[in-house]
Amino acid sequence: MNYLYDFDIPELEKIHRGKVRDSFRVNDKQRLIVVSDRISAFDSNLKNPIPSKGAVLNGIANWWFENTRHITDNHVIKMIGTNAMLVKEAVPIRVEMVVRGYICGSVWRGYEQGERTFSGAKVPNNLTRNAAFPQPILTPTTKEKNDRPITPDEIVAEGWTTAELYKKMSEKALALYDFGSKVMAERGYILVDTKYEFGLLDGKLILIDEIHTPDSSRFWSAKDYEKAPAKAAQIDKEFVRQWMLANKTTDGNLPNTLSNEVVAEAILRYQHIYETLTGESLKWDENGDALQQLRRELKKEGII
Repeated sequence: MNYLYDFDIPELEKIHRGKVRDSFRVNDKQRLIVVSDRISAFDSNLKNPIPSKGAVLNGIANWWFENTRHITDNHVIKMIGTNAMLVKEAVPIRVEMVVRGYICGSVWRGYEQGERTFSGAKVPNNLTRNAAFPQPILTPTTKEKNDRPITPDEIVAEGWTTAELYKKMSEKALALYDFGSKVMAERGYILVDTKYEFGLLDGKLILIDEIHTPDSSRFWSAKDYEKAPAKAAQIDKEFVRQWMLANKTTDGNLPNTLSNEVVAEAILRYQHIYETLTGESLKWDENGDALQQLRRELKKEGII
């Protein structure tokens, strides 16, 4: 199958290997981000690749980057093939701007235990599971080995960024979420929550990393939410998590390998999200060699 899992590009220095994305240095002003077909669940990578997943994530991110330039500039120079993106080297601000439109996940668990303030954002009483907030809230976290919730005042006091820059990041994050929510609503999705990362390029604030992908955001089907709001499930890989929970090993551990049927279903789900969001068919050759295809594109661009 045509997939990227563990790989190197010997001509380029690998800067970072994340759960899904690998970064390579091109020169002092540019880096290459390659989106693999690895999939993570419960904070660990599974042994199976999900062929085409990287192309889906890379393509969706690029589509959003291009369609949000009226809100903020970003680091994208161009896509390279299906799985890679050439970007401007920026100085990252080590704060994730998490925007939440609905109460679920960790915030709901805290809310059930009586919490009403999250990363400095106050929420009202009498909310039900998966209910929409009166207006979206920001719950920033630090980008450390173990990310932690942090308030705007703490962000400034601890030196993560200045008050002026944090204000700009907040305004941009909320504007991006508002725009993304409206676009996704037109396509039958709810953008439940998401995260944005920013950096500085020649002193100017720009958007970096990824935007509104199934890996950085929680999506719900609007139809499913209307039928049963409290039971709405994340539509990209929640079924993978549920399959893992239902197929624990005899010693009670979660499996680290997916069945062929789950992989096939994941491929269909990711590709459907791509085509629904972008309105285009995914350009992906299931019979090719992903690494060789990438190398050909890099040679054509003069990067290697």
